[in-house]
Amino acid sequence: MADNLSAEWSEREKLRERGQFWTPIWIARAMVAYVKQGSDLIFDPAAGKGVFYSALKELDGEEHGRMKYYGLELDPKIIAEANQERIFDPASCRIEIRDFITAPPQESFQAIVANPPYIRHHRLSPKMKEKFRMISKLALGRTLDGRAGLHVCFLIQALRHLQEGGRLAFIMPADTVEGVFAKPLWNWITANYRLEAVVTFAEGASPFPGVDTNPLIFLIRNRPPKATFCWARVFDPEPDSLMLLVTNGFAKSEAHSLKAQERNLREALKTGLSRPPQTGIEFEYHLSDFARVMRGIATGANEFFFLTHAQAQTMSLPKELLVPAIGRTRDVNGDTITKETLEALERKGRPTLLFSPTGKKFADFPASVQAYLRQGEELKLNERPLISLRQPWYKMETRVPPAFLFAYLGRRNARFIRNEAKVIPLTCLLCVYPHSQDPNSLDRLWNLLSHPAVIENLKLVGKSYGSGAIKVEPRSLEKLPLPKNLVEDSGLIKESPKNKSLFLFSQI
Repeated sequence: MADNLSAEWSEREKLRERGQFWTPIWIARAMVAYVKQGSDLIFDPAAGKGVFYSALKELDGEEHGRMKYYGLELDPKIIAEANQERIFDPASCRIEIRDFITAPPQESFQAIVANPPYIRHHRLSPKMKEKFRMISKLALGRTLDGRAGLHVCFLIQALRHLQEGGRLAFIMPADTVEGVFAKPLWNWITANYRLEAVVTFAEGASPFPGVDTNPLIFLIRNRPPKATFCWARVFDPEPDSLMLLVTNGFAKSEAHSLKAQERNLREALKTGLSRPPQTGIEFEYHLSDFARVMRGIATGANEFFFLTHAQAQTMSLPKELLVPAIGRTRDVNGDTITKETLEALERKGRPTLLFSPTGKKFADFPASVQAYLRQGEELKLNERPLISLRQPWYKMETRVPPAFLFAYLGRRNARFIRNEAKVIPLTCLLCVYPHSQDPNSLDRLWNLLSHPAVIENLKLVGKSYGSGAIKVEPRSLEKLPLPKNLVEDSGLIKESPKNKSLFLFSQI
């Protein structure tokens, strides 16, 4: 069993490194059907094993050979596999082993289709990140936030190679429209191109079941922008409905397998292209009116700084340098963390103490602390990227224990947690600091944040992943809409923070 899990993890990591997640043929056919209109050549900057070429051959039918295909692929092993399986026909296609980002073709194209590699920013080399900054600067006139992944760079690069009147079809993760970089990206796209359609998928209809991503299809033309576009949601992976949508001019549909509607672009950009329309709904209140949000502590080496009581005793670490902490969302069952919760975790051998040295000189610590810090240096923890930015390396970030915690990444289990144990969370949880520390106000805010209608609104500010998972970053959580009737019923009053020192943390 362990060997199977290890092999499965290894294969998953290989996919993540290359960003390769194969497109189902029923999706590929619809995307190719959209871009091939009015063109005799389709360009695919991330060819893979040729699913879009296979879809083109199916759609071309008896006229196979009339439509040409030009594909780029960076991984020669994938092309070798495709050639062994005789997927590519040299009579109608040309494949090059080439990097679309660093060495793009000189020509532009009338039809572009792709499932670009989904490689997140932390897996990109410094050289690739610099190239990305240059491409976004040339296209948008500004650099995008560094948390944009390689797939976003592919989209920008492809749009720069799209001929006037040409069509582009990309299938991409929802973070393309939900990330911190999304607003300037889509402001640029919708100001310079015509967004014709966005296709979303209900959980049971995902093209990539079991993969931790929420995919969207973007259909874009190099035509003057329009004020509306087609927004569709697929409820059942029924190939004909998606094909009919793209070949019938995006006509409104109420079919059981797919619902399509005309949507106002301005509203969609405000609400989020991955989210259902929210016309006519304006929220007067947001979480920022009542609380401030911060991330948990990033230690840079949990195995060294996050300890069990037994480990702390073995190392003779003084109590004044140990802070009660929580390191995993699943260590908190329910919506409250108490001292009993910590005791139960300690009995299970789970760490519950954060080793939190101050920034004083090494020589000023007790001998036991000096010995433990030497162990950290022997392990070269001081050379790790995050830790090396600290002065000195062992100085830990600090937080005042927040009244509430927030489990920001989970499958249907994103929730607020009352922090009765006064723990400090690591990065698995967010810190929620109410502006008012009055006990009655805290109770009212807690009851409000626990309401199902408030939890439901998390989807309006969170990033969506596969299997119903969402992730909500600190600034996004502060934008969480609070229904007016619930706020007014609670008796809460908008307040500003009275003591910003509550939010002290070390800059690193």
